[in-house]
Amino acid sequence: MKIVTVGSRSFVTSFQLAGVPGVITETPDQAYDEIKKLSDDSDVGLVLVSDDVSEPINDKLTALRAEKSTLVFALPSVGSQ
Repeated sequence: MKIVTVGSRSFVTSFQLAGVPGVITETPDQAYDEIKKLSDDSDVGLVLVSDDVSEPINDKLTALRAEKSTLVFALPSVGSQ
């Protein structure tokens, strides 16, 4: 199972330094589209999302979590409180 990050450049880059691949997104809707694609990939078991992009699409992510087996987990982004 793979782990993939989705979020801002700084969020994704920090995980890439540890060997975790990621997708840089500019908007929450773009992030949702990428998360949906990743959740359709049977090799991906965990998607880590920065909270700055996950908060606006939280309802969509909740629905996606209910129908897919891929775990989608929000983590604090750089500078968030």
